[in-house]
Amino acid sequence: MENITNTEKASVLIDALPYIQKYSDKIVVIKYGGNAMTNKELKDAVMTDIVLLSLVGIKVVLVHGGGPEINDMLKRLNIESRFINGLRYTDEEAIEVVKMVLAGKVNKELVQLLAQHKGSAVGLCGIDGEMLVAEKKTTEDGQDLGFVGEITNVNPKPILDALSNGNIPVIATVATDAEGNTYNINADTAAARIAAELGAESLILMTDIAGLLRDKDDPNTLIPKVNVSEVPYLKMQGIVSGGMIPKIDCCVEAVRRGVNGAVIIDGRVPHSILIEILSNEGVGTQFV
Repeated sequence: MENITNTEKASVLIDALPYIQKYSDKIVVIKYGGNAMTNKELKDAVMTDIVLLSLVGIKVVLVHGGGPEINDMLKRLNIESRFINGLRYTDEEAIEVVKMVLAGKVNKELVQLLAQHKGSAVGLCGIDGEMLVAEKKTTEDGQDLGFVGEITNVNPKPILDALSNGNIPVIATVATDAEGNTYNINADTAAARIAAELGAESLILMTDIAGLLRDKDDPNTLIPKVNVSEVPYLKMQGIVSGGMIPKIDCCVEAVRRGVNGAVIIDGRVPHSILIEILSNEGVGTQFV
């Protein structure tokens, strides 16, 4: 920004105005994960973006995972990480670590980081106020995943209370059931359900890829906009495959449940959140 004139700075702000007006007082749910969570510069850029959006009157809800930190802690405690069809098998010992790392370490670090960027944040997890209620999840072929949950109910009150007090809710994705068991919840799925329950204007999933590509090896084949009705056809063609399937299913579910738009953005691009929300360029694939 040092090299641009004051006139150019003013022009940037004027260009952003219609987008600020569009999102003012609306809720945007951001699922934070991937490289943007581990690279310090990207992390700072994300926090700056969130605080800026919050200050211009956009209600940001930050939902986070913490896979690398969980793996690291399990390794330190000599607890083996096991995956079934890409989902972490979570036994009784592991769920204690998940709860401790997600709701304790990662959540509070993010709250602290937002405070350092002059943002007012409050840390929550799905157990608070029974925000996320879940039941035991099994794989499609009936395999047991331990304490991995499927959300059955979302209570938005703790999130809305935080927003009405002018805070940015930062949410760790662990849930509870009627018996008091704790479950590990996929952060993309949780973000989609939370966005739908809040009637959010937008759901943003931060990933380590440019978005949905026609050719996964060529970043120039980015598909900027997808109608949710096209997704089954894209799956048949193999364009939506592998690790992208659950992410895109989350976007489809959010839109079908009433979220105006869901977008997968490249979290490796500094300030990708601002580019997505406050410009007409966009930086990923939008589902409408």
